[in-house]
Amino acid sequence: MNYRATLVFLHDATAVALTWLLAYWLRFNLDLSSVYAEAAAQALLWVVPLQAIVFWRLGLYRGIWRYASLEDLKRIVWAIVLSAVLVVGVVLMFHVANVPRSVLILAPILLAVVMGGSRLAYRVYREHQLYGHMKLQGAPVLVLGAGEAAVRLLKELTTSHEWRVVGLLDDNTAKHGRMLNGIPVLGAVNEVALHAAHLEAQHVILAMPSSTPSARRHAMEVASEAGLTVLTVPAFSDLLSGRVSISQIRKVELEDLLGREQVQLDDAGLHELLTNKVILVTGGGGSIGAELARQIANFEPKRLVILDQSEFALYNIEQEFSARFPLGMMSYVVGDVKDSARLNEVFVTHQPSVVFHAAAYKHVPLMEQENADEAVRNNVLGTLRLAEAAQRHGAEEFVLISTDKAVNPTNVMGASKRLAEMVCQAVGETTNPADAVSNLRKTRFVTVRFGNVLGSNGSVIPKFREQIAKGGPVTVTHADITRYFMSIPEAAQLVLQAGLMGGRTEIGGDIFVLDMGEPVKIVDLARDMIRLSGFTEEEVRIEITGLRPGEKLYEELLADDEQTVTTPHPKLRIAQAQARLPSDGLDQIRAWLEGPIADEKTTKARLKQFVPEYQAQQLNPKPVTPSI
Repeated sequence: MNYRATLVFLHDATAVALTWLLAYWLRFNLDLSSVYAEAAAQALLWVVPLQAIVFWRLGLYRGIWRYASLEDLKRIVWAIVLSAVLVVGVVLMFHVANVPRSVLILAPILLAVVMGGSRLAYRVYREHQLYGHMKLQGAPVLVLGAGEAAVRLLKELTTSHEWRVVGLLDDNTAKHGRMLNGIPVLGAVNEVALHAAHLEAQHVILAMPSSTPSARRHAMEVASEAGLTVLTVPAFSDLLSGRVSISQIRKVELEDLLGREQVQLDDAGLHELLTNKVILVTGGGGSIGAELARQIANFEPKRLVILDQSEFALYNIEQEFSARFPLGMMSYVVGDVKDSARLNEVFVTHQPSVVFHAAAYKHVPLMEQENADEAVRNNVLGTLRLAEAAQRHGAEEFVLISTDKAVNPTNVMGASKRLAEMVCQAVGETTNPADAVSNLRKTRFVTVRFGNVLGSNGSVIPKFREQIAKGGPVTVTHADITRYFMSIPEAAQLVLQAGLMGGRTEIGGDIFVLDMGEPVKIVDLARDMIRLSGFTEEEVRIEITGLRPGEKLYEELLADDEQTVTTPHPKLRIAQAQARLPSDGLDQIRAWLEGPIADEKTTKARLKQFVPEYQAQQLNPKPVTPSI
């Protein structure tokens, strides 16, 4: 036993003696006769050793007083109760005289107060010595939210030199006037400007990770309007996973305001679909493809084959994965989905069971005019050749990543993706020629259709960030334009879930539509990003530039002739698409896209033949008002 443990042991032995005598003294109303005084003193000769042995055997001297906790208090109480029972047993067995029953009850209560209180007092003293000076250091900050996250945040910020919490705000009126870790709950979130001015706080921390996106947005807007810098704690899912600490405060991101409920995945089903199987992801260097690869890798496939025509994109994903996953589990393939010979080599070499097809040209204006033919070849012919390769080599399932722009398309990109959907359905309805020979299972084809994802390559978010960094203006094509948004991880998770559900159907060819929530006005998105960047609209203005080629005001998730049916997953529905290719449609598409390169007009005319709902957009002139 070291000298610190020895001191604690002697402290507790002394406490046992003093509380035993104090119990006698209190029992007789502070007037202790000589008879009972002598009895109390004689009993100390066996009470103190007995209880000291119990305390030692139960390990009360392994802890450190400075870090005394609730668990230490529980251990002390248990040791005192056990030793008190032994004392009572000795008194009864040996008929020890002049030991009142009230003393046997009062002494352990007093002992628990002394032993627990002394340890708590020492911890408070040491923390004051170590951290007390910090209370006057750091920038004053208000915390928005007074729930569990706020309590944990206050504890972790005790040692912070950077922040000094001066108050909490919460819309729950029952908490107003209360104290959390010595910090007062001052009032409602709407009062942040008043309290910030009074307490000279320039920063607020959103400690509301489990609140709704609308509640977080409201809190951020109120704080921003008061001229305060808004920070936040990590997302609730990250806290639960243990990846981050709540004190890892960061700036509020757009995802925090547009955030959605965490996706509930069928882990057991996905393990059945992915674990110990060969999975192919095309376009694996892009935003969606890379996230799909990340999440698939967590299910421990036998091999994950990532195919992309961009060497640089493949290099980036290879560098990321090399440190996280076993080397033998990954294959990085440079290839074009339009190249039948390359696809055949990949399928022969790896024999993938499940194919996720995320490779596509998706930038609407860029694909609308000079690149229209190439967009159709990549998105349609590439899908056709990949789908046929998957079927020819007996893949179990083929999942096409589609888009809401395929619904009533007004641009080449959307029309090409709609035609790709139809191609998958048509290929799925044909007979696999290998079935008769090798009894290979018929490939099931599944399409997943969703809207924009936050921060994906070519999306509006990186563009807005770049424009804000340059001081503006932030360009929005129309004041009323809206889009559906979800995060990249959520989109990838729902693609996996849809792939699992599609694999459980007998026929296949389903088009799954993701629940995208409510559409977001792009101009509001721009305002949020400007505010999150610490600027006002006077400092970084928003300019309306007019709709671009092929751009729609409103995106749709269903066509006019489509209805949906529910699935077991609340965020997935199945669209019952009516339009189908004619019986010789695949041969017509193959003849068209394997032929000479066509100009824009011819390409759009041919698209119209296969996708009757495609209406090339007549652009509106640029609005007269240049900015808002």
